[in-house]
Amino acid sequence: MEANLNELELKVLYEISKIIGQALNLDQALQAVLAILSDSLAMQRGTITLKDSETGHLRICASHGLSPEEKQRGIYRLDEGVTGLIFRTAQPFVVPDVSKEPLFLNKTKSRNIDKGQISFIGVPIILKGAPMGVLSVDRLYGEDIAFKEDIRFLSIVATLIVQFVSLNLQVQAREEHLRQENLSLRVELSEKSQDLVIVGKSPAITEARQLIKKVAPVKASVLLMGESGTGKTLLARVIHELSPRAKYPFLKINCASLPENLLEIELFGQEKGAFPGAVRAKPGRLEEADGGSVFLDGVETLSLPLQAKLLRFLQEREFERLGGARTRKVDIRIIAATAGDLTALVNAGAFREDLSYLLSVFPIRVPPLRERREDIPPLLDHFMDKVSEEYGRRFYFTQKAQAVLQEYDWSGNVREMENLVERLCIMVEGAEIDLKDLPAYLSPAGAKAEPEDQAFLSRLKEMEKREIVAALERHHWIQSQAAMDLGLTLRQIGYRVRQFGLERLIKEQRGLGGKLKSMASR
Repeated sequence: MEANLNELELKVLYEISKIIGQALNLDQALQAVLAILSDSLAMQRGTITLKDSETGHLRICASHGLSPEEKQRGIYRLDEGVTGLIFRTAQPFVVPDVSKEPLFLNKTKSRNIDKGQISFIGVPIILKGAPMGVLSVDRLYGEDIAFKEDIRFLSIVATLIVQFVSLNLQVQAREEHLRQENLSLRVELSEKSQDLVIVGKSPAITEARQLIKKVAPVKASVLLMGESGTGKTLLARVIHELSPRAKYPFLKINCASLPENLLEIELFGQEKGAFPGAVRAKPGRLEEADGGSVFLDGVETLSLPLQAKLLRFLQEREFERLGGARTRKVDIRIIAATAGDLTALVNAGAFREDLSYLLSVFPIRVPPLRERREDIPPLLDHFMDKVSEEYGRRFYFTQKAQAVLQEYDWSGNVREMENLVERLCIMVEGAEIDLKDLPAYLSPAGAKAEPEDQAFLSRLKEMEKREIVAALERHHWIQSQAAMDLGLTLRQIGYRVRQFGLERLIKEQRGLGGKLKSMASR
């Protein structure tokens, strides 16, 4: 009899050892262990209970002879019942008749205690001297075999289960280490590629860089606040690249460049037949960026109705396409940017206070160049290197020219500097850029320009304004088309529209154009 028992046990241990390769899927591997015990021995019910690292409770991870509902009920405090006792003492425990044991709680409701005698045996699962779970069964052998045989063999099986769990934990730790290493490498690579606004070591930009590192790995919404041209778009992309969402899309929406109805479609999408001309369904940017980040530039220009729809999305993470009834859910991060003062807009009733709170969970102020003058030389060098590489020629500023640029206020910030450097490199004949090559409005030490220079600058601005207005007129006051005509970006033309105070004119002309179309269609 003993020889047959030993042979049976060796067979069971051999079958269990064959599934060690399934340890990466721990619950499935543990389920297979219990199935082997049931198929080869007299076990009717069995459970493997492990300590949950999050809750601290013991939870059934694998079971045999239990329904899914019964398994789900198998959650125990460490001071609760027989399972808790075995875990705390790290000692086996035998219940010859569960109906007579007050510690036996039958929380799973899987045993009919009133019908016949049921025996229960549990042994601790111990890893490196510390209990991590409990293996329990309703007997392995028949009544003619002593309980100590059950305990002895169960303890051996528990040792094998420890190997499964240990291997799984090692793989998890390795994956987490690789994930952290990958994130660190992404941070390092991103830091090396952080040109534009990230160039420099001034206190203002150093603080912004540190805030970016803190917020990038988490899910919080970010609000970038800064003047036009400070590099908010690049900062938004850096935040995305440093986040766990980096492998998913980063999509940008310029809120100031689109009319309200088009902006709603751009954000939320449209269904077929939503309006005349909607011949097909179209997903919005929120859907296209699922898993990634959406950058809302110029968020202060959103209309109040659109603000309400964005608020609902931020609160519930769900929306409907224009003309649709189906509610859609996406997982995205919102990074917003504003060149205005949201607090002032809230006070004026032009921006929703509740939306401003949701957008500015983590605000970052992007400093203008005049507040970090020590960064101007390295930025000039950076743009000079960039242009030199692009044109295949080397350029450099003389000390006098660089001193003038150092003192200039740079109202257009980094973007103005980049454009100026490229323009100067195109204009000069040789490699040297001196004082004589600089535009007249750049005056040394921030002094006021001479009257003739001021007159020239005034004429220059007036010419630029006329060009902007003419382009807008040619393209029916649509900024995106006018920008393409002039060779400008949407941000550049938006800046000039604000600079020349053209917002009201554009609004009036669009309204007039709509009225004329309506009259023509009658």
